[in-house]
Amino acid sequence: MAKKLGVSRIGKHAKSLLEIDKRYISPSYTRCYPFFIDHGEGAYVWDVDGNAFLDFTSGIGVSSTGHSHPRVVEAITGQARRFLHMSGSDFYYDSEIQLARKLSAVTPGRGNKKVFFCNSGAEAVEAAIKLSRYSSGRQYFIAFLGSFHGRTMGALSLTSSKSVQRARFGPLMPGVIHTAYADCARCAYGLTYGKCDIDCVSYIEDTIFKRNVCPEEVAAIFVEPILGEGGYIVPPPEFHPRLKALAAKYGILYVADEVQSGMGRTGKMFAIEHWGVVPDIVTIAKGVASGLPLGAAVAPSDIMQWEPGSHGSTFGGNPVSCAAALETIKLLEESLIDNAAKMGEYLMTGLRRMQKKSRHLGRLSGKGLMIGMEIVKNRRTTKPAPEVRDRIVEACFRKGLLVLPCGPTSLRFVPPLVIGREEADTALEILEGALSKVGKGRS
Repeated sequence: MAKKLGVSRIGKHAKSLLEIDKRYISPSYTRCYPFFIDHGEGAYVWDVDGNAFLDFTSGIGVSSTGHSHPRVVEAITGQARRFLHMSGSDFYYDSEIQLARKLSAVTPGRGNKKVFFCNSGAEAVEAAIKLSRYSSGRQYFIAFLGSFHGRTMGALSLTSSKSVQRARFGPLMPGVIHTAYADCARCAYGLTYGKCDIDCVSYIEDTIFKRNVCPEEVAAIFVEPILGEGGYIVPPPEFHPRLKALAAKYGILYVADEVQSGMGRTGKMFAIEHWGVVPDIVTIAKGVASGLPLGAAVAPSDIMQWEPGSHGSTFGGNPVSCAAALETIKLLEESLIDNAAKMGEYLMTGLRRMQKKSRHLGRLSGKGLMIGMEIVKNRRTTKPAPEVRDRIVEACFRKGLLVLPCGPTSLRFVPPLVIGREEADTALEILEGALSKVGKGRS
């Protein structure tokens, strides 16, 4: 596809756009390197100066079927010729109805479910917050340190990924209590997995419910099946079943935030399926529509019983986005979920070999094509090295591989689900070169 990847210096057109961007775009955005996309195809993208790159970000996990998949483009253009908008909050149209039926079928759990459509992951979380309170009549929430649920005020109140995301926006939504996620490599309680009895779940019942809030007042527990922005941390196998059992014991709703981990990313349609847990509410966005804005909250009919007018969205369930999502799900079910599982294991095998040779490559975690790599000063001490991580990200960009940081000191592989061995081998080769270069102090 692309014989030569990368860029030695910023091109003429990119420099020009960079100056305009600095003048007109909000400085709140985070950009790791000066990549200005012109077009993309599959797992590759080209910048405005004609330089090619292998995209292992997929637009932060959004371009699940690759860039401009022909079948998705055909579905989008077909719907666009008919009509672009009508608002599913006030009118009826087929693509929204068919997508709701499909999401009801593919989300975990049996029985009839209902879907609220919106525009993004943060909006899906906002809908789940409101639905949890409306359905339960309770007001408090449990969320986890390191979690990311969005930046709107309700979602931000659940978020606990980085303090900069919350700074100067208080007071936030009251009623949220944060507790430690099941990060066994860096246990918040200083315990060792296998001897801890999953104390991160027990702590909620033994301490939070006795000292902070009565469990009968907790509306929902919001949890990412795999911690995303917090470092791509996979919890131990007991965590989600124990957490779900605790929630069920006290009639607390279990909300699985699948915005980043869902839609085939981990080798299953939804990551929570790896643990056999059925959530009460699932939030969906990112990869559901291959790049078009769409979010959803899905819940059983007996939970989603709010009355007309209690919640809505002008643009939610946009017909063009729904058409893209229906075709995306077809592609996922045909082959891309299986490919995510297969290529994820292939990448992890290569990374494990690389780990043995690199002093900077620490913990590897993930499932399918949701892979996190902790960058450390030295594997013997496992001391975090965010400054080294940032140099590795930059070095990968220069060599033609787009990757993004996550967590305090990790970088992530989150490529389109269409990648094959050629793309995986290229990514591994570039990363190994970047690790070696940075390790020798030549970043």
